Amino acid sequence: MSWRVETLNGTVDGELESLPADMRARFVHIAELIETFGPFHVGMPYVKPLGKKLFEMRMQGKDGIARAFYVPASGQRLVVVHAFVKKTRKTPARALRVAFQRAKEIR
Repeated sequence: MSWRVETLNGTVDGELESLPADMRARFVHIAELIETFGPFHVGMPYVKPLGKKLFEMRMQGKDGIARAFYVPASGQRLVVVHAFVKKTRKTPARALRVAFQRAKEIR
């Protein structure tokens, strides 16, 4: 059984759609790497663990840097719970709070 990367809901779809085109393309590339090789075989610079079962996809493009947070779910699924353009060096605490809150909705 292969891995699947999916989004939590329409809000997350909208967040991904609002990313610049080059970062959306990078997101698709990283998701395909994860689906092909599995989450345990894709690491830096594409994916970084953040602890408490939260991981980030790291996208960089000509328009800046973006992140998409995801969590593992049942049935070899990875669910993207939040995506945003990163404007500071450090990941904003608010973005992490949003990701952890949305992760509670996953079954």
